[in-house]
Amino acid sequence: MKWSSQDAMQAYLHTLQLCKTHSNDEDCTLGTRNIIQPQCMEFISALAAGNQAKLMVQVTSHQGINPLTIALAVAAKHTKARFVCILHQLQDIENYRAQLSCYDLEDMVELVCGNPCEVIMEFKNIDFAAIDCKFEGFFRLFEIIDVNIRGSVVVVSNIPERRIGASFGEVVKGRTGVECVTRSIGEGMELTRIGLMNYCKPQKKWFKRFHVITFED
Repeated sequence: MKWSSQDAMQAYLHTLQLCKTHSNDEDCTLGTRNIIQPQCMEFISALAAGNQAKLMVQVTSHQGINPLTIALAVAAKHTKARFVCILHQLQDIENYRAQLSCYDLEDMVELVCGNPCEVIMEFKNIDFAAIDCKFEGFFRLFEIIDVNIRGSVVVVSNIPERRIGASFGEVVKGRTGVECVTRSIGEGMELTRIGLMNYCKPQKKWFKRFHVITFED
């Protein structure tokens, strides 16, 4: 995947604006939970858009759509990517569409209900994946997900207590071109990059600076 600093910045600013605009909007919540949260959303959106991911897939927990759904939907809007959100059990899809419409993102997300380990088999060469570990069978999904080996990113959230094989990074470590980093965001977030990304030097420096700002500051 070729890095696009313009797409990354546009997605970053768009997501940041949504966070500011809807942070206290009671009409754009799921129950008592506001799905717009500024924590790391801008970075994830920029990372997906900057990498110009063509196919993005998210696997959610029983809680349904979450802040990462919004972040990836924004990225999809700017890059015209296909974004599929897998709901691991029968949930109120129409309600979720209504929530997404608050942010003018309802047309950016394909909501699919089913067993994640079965539904994920329908998608090949995934460029960007976001997986919530709060569902039974997440480790099996780590083993069968088909990512683009020439360049892809996998974001894993709500990582369980550390044990061998508990994270996607541990499953794929040892493969050529794999880099992994873990951050204490929420209940733990891991980012794994697979394959070689085509960053030229000026863009790589910008990306590193952007990375530090969003994760550390």
